[in-house]
Amino acid sequence: MTIKPVVDKQHNSSSSTVVPLPSNHPAAVRPNMDTRESAEATEADVHRKIRKAFQAFDYEADNTVDVREIGTIIYSLGCFPSQKDLHDFIAEVEEDHTGYIHLDKFLPAMTKVLLEKKFLPIPENRLLQAFKILDKGTKGYLETEEMTKYMTQEGEPLTQEEVEEMLTALADTEKNHIYYKDVISQLTIDPDI
Repeated sequence: MTIKPVVDKQHNSSSSTVVPLPSNHPAAVRPNMDTRESAEATEADVHRKIRKAFQAFDYEADNTVDVREIGTIIYSLGCFPSQKDLHDFIAEVEEDHTGYIHLDKFLPAMTKVLLEKKFLPIPENRLLQAFKILDKGTKGYLETEEMTKYMTQEGEPLTQEEVEEMLTALADTEKNHIYYKDVISQLTIDPDI
């Protein structure tokens, strides 16, 4: 039986009496329902986002994707795991080392990641600060060759293919520059979304 405080207004004193309500009474049940309904709606939204991102890479429309696409899918969902975390996640959801991941295994694991807010992106101001450190001449941009060097030789290196995809999305193709102040919003995602 849920007990919810209710003020007994028959008394005209400043004190109040707590009257237990039956657990099926609307005043006792409704707040819990609102919370549960809200959580279910949030989870449904998360599932919808995950399915949409996953299906973008499900070229055979068979609810599976190549394991090499998982990082891109996770990044598109606003999560930025380290390479170790990404490998651990893939090991958790991969179909018996086949090189493919099925939506049935990916959906619950990714839902947990999103609801627990794991692998959050770097805040925009920290990313801008990092670009400024790399921009030794304070030009306001990085040349694609510089960026390629940093991304393939420093920290957790990217593959050449990953760098090319990134440069395609971010670089000014005429000048081969990455104007980092203009692209930071593409590299960060508001965690409250």
